[in-house]
Amino acid sequence: MSMGDFIGIQPSELKFPFELRKQSSCSMQLSNKTDQYIAFKVKTTNPKRYCVRPNAGIVLPNSVCNVTVTMQAQKEAPPDMQSRDKFLVQSVVAPSGATNKDVTPEMFNREEGKVVDEFRLRVVYIPANPPSPVPEGDEEGTSPGTSSAEDDIKKSSFSEAVAGSLNKLMGNSPSSE
Repeated sequence: MSMGDFIGIQPSELKFPFELRKQSSCSMQLSNKTDQYIAFKVKTTNPKRYCVRPNAGIVLPNSVCNVTVTMQAQKEAPPDMQSRDKFLVQSVVAPSGATNKDVTPEMFNREEGKVVDEFRLRVVYIPANPPSPVPEGDEEGTSPGTSSAEDDIKKSSFSEAVAGSLNKLMGNSPSSE
């Protein structure tokens, strides 16, 4: 577990299943390791790409807060499936009895005598459908779910034959269009 002075953050990096045109989410857990109220705020280097809920709040003494980070659907894959995006989780001691509504941006200003704890997390993309470690076919032949090039040729020939038959039935010839 990653530790700051006030809160523990799990996991230490945000792993998103990456699939084009689909949003994905991951969670992080903020654990208050103190007997005090701790205010937190989550920032990112790419705020248009991610939605963080809650992005600020209070973690009660010796308790846990779950934060969900949602990556918006992406139109194209990044080079080498690498992300340069990062998150910063700031935490600071809050007044006893504070609620989420009491959290203000000013609480995280660096001032003399005030400790603002910071922890950085990087973003990692993982394939949404990782390849299976078990081979798809067994030694006796291919499994019913696999397709060979020969099967693909048969399927396309069949599709063309069906389309030709339908055209004849409808009285359309391929050249009449």
